[in-house]
Amino acid sequence: MIRKCLAALALSAIALPGLAQDYPTRTISIIVPFAAGGPTDTVARLIGQSMTKTLGQTVIVENAAGAGGTLGVEKVAKAKPDGYTLLLMHIGISTSPSLYRQLRYDPVKELDPIGLITDVPMTIIAKKDFPPKDMKELIAYVKANKDKVTYANAGVGAASHLCGMLLMSAIQADVTTVPYKGTGPAMTDLIGGQVDFMCDQTTNTTPQIKGGKVKAYAVTTKTRVKSLADLPTAEESGLKGFEVAVWHGMWAPHGTPKAAMDKLVNALQAALKDPGIIAKFAELGTEPVAQNRATPDVLRAHLASEIAKWSPIIKKAGVYAD
Repeated sequence: MIRKCLAALALSAIALPGLAQDYPTRTISIIVPFAAGGPTDTVARLIGQSMTKTLGQTVIVENAAGAGGTLGVEKVAKAKPDGYTLLLMHIGISTSPSLYRQLRYDPVKELDPIGLITDVPMTIIAKKDFPPKDMKELIAYVKANKDKVTYANAGVGAASHLCGMLLMSAIQADVTTVPYKGTGPAMTDLIGGQVDFMCDQTTNTTPQIKGGKVKAYAVTTKTRVKSLADLPTAEESGLKGFEVAVWHGMWAPHGTPKAAMDKLVNALQAALKDPGIIAKFAELGTEPVAQNRATPDVLRAHLASEIAKWSPIIKKAGVYAD
């Protein structure tokens, strides 16, 4: 009996690496911790379609919105580390440790990085009939009407929340914020006129700006965005030193087999070289990161540095969520 058990254990030890080598054998899910239709969801769907070609298995996107993205991140952090549940998340993963008093996961210890994907500029936009004509008028209007103006965001810790927090600090005017469960529904209400303005990623705002559905005031990068060449930077418009860019990365649960991780890294890097992805990203006002940045080591170091960067800013602002 003992010999049979030992033999079974030996066979299992041999079989497990083999299973990892055969990976993938079924559908892979990319968890996006925000509602469908938002910028992170858009990036994930484009990347997933391209990775499908390299991996030989369908890569789907599953939206798990709520709590500023922390519910979706937790879902991946606690998932089985077999390579079939992945996370695509943005800068918010680096701010949640400071924003949430009772975070139920550690993004550094419970997630294995696959690689960076893109750095996305943001735009300051408003409903189509918002009175201010340019950024200078917007700042003056918000200051004069701070008790009436409403600012939309995708929830605590979302990129739109962070940008808004920095913007309110820069112009020294706190306005009523309206949190949503994702940028998609926030954009819907902005277009519908239920809220006044917001700051969101070009991946979500470029089509709305070009379609004339919203009024655009500025981009939040040092230089203008090619796809929105007529839109001035925030600094050009008087907000000296104001800069916000949103990076996206991909992770797997900690302990995912190396053989699976290697294939995922390769598939991600192939996606970022895909001409179709490059073209689609350009339409959305962004571009893939360089190949040497789409690696586990770079994302691991980047996350650590971003956590260190945002922690004192958030603590100084006194913004917390339970």
